[in-house]
Amino acid sequence: MKLKFHKIVKSLVFIGLFGCLTVFLGCYTSAENKVVFKSNTNNQMKIAITFDDGPHPKNTKKILDVLEKYNVKSTFFVVGINVKNYPDAFCKIVNKGHEIGNHTYSHSILKSMSVSDIKKEIEDTEDALNDFYETAPKLIRPPCGLYDNKLLKIAKDKNYKIVLWTIDTKDWAHSSADDMVNAVIKNIKSGDIILFHDYISGENNTPEALNIIIPKLQEMGFNLVTVSELLQN
Repeated sequence: MKLKFHKIVKSLVFIGLFGCLTVFLGCYTSAENKVVFKSNTNNQMKIAITFDDGPHPKNTKKILDVLEKYNVKSTFFVVGINVKNYPDAFCKIVNKGHEIGNHTYSHSILKSMSVSDIKKEIEDTEDALNDFYETAPKLIRPPCGLYDNKLLKIAKDKNYKIVLWTIDTKDWAHSSADDMVNAVIKNIKSGDIILFHDYISGENNTPEALNIIIPKLQEMGFNLVTVSELLQN
């Protein structure tokens, strides 16, 4: 009887601890979900194609040409210093009617930075955009998708939504167009956010991949929209 009672007590303690942990994680996730988005499942087959790290003096135009060819609007998470260095490429994004998101000024890892430095990264990008773009962005993507409670609080205070992704095409690793096509088409589902880059050092197969991926997605019945459109209820 003592042995059984001891086992019962251990079980109850474990269940209690697990329950507390679950509640804690649940509360944290709930709070996070008000600000952080990786996808938004919907019945309209909406998905969003996004681009990081630009603008780029050559690659951005190539990507814009493909998007225009298929009448698709996307979200570009731009780096402030690149906006400053390549204003013509940035203006092309805006003039084509695409959505702009904040991807920090120098593409630094925010988790390793102080609150004041994180704010500076965000606000310096806002200032860079203000020279060319009247609407302040309300979407932010932390470099490499890495963030912590510091960015969560700043995002809440500044009314930003933190946008991650569900499908990484790994174009940043110079994946082939075929590999990117397979990564998207085999895994895509309604509500997904797809990660591409318009600024990649060296060879960039993204325009070639998009020329295959976009019509395939459209044939499959997907509605390609901006992130803000995807996140609308």
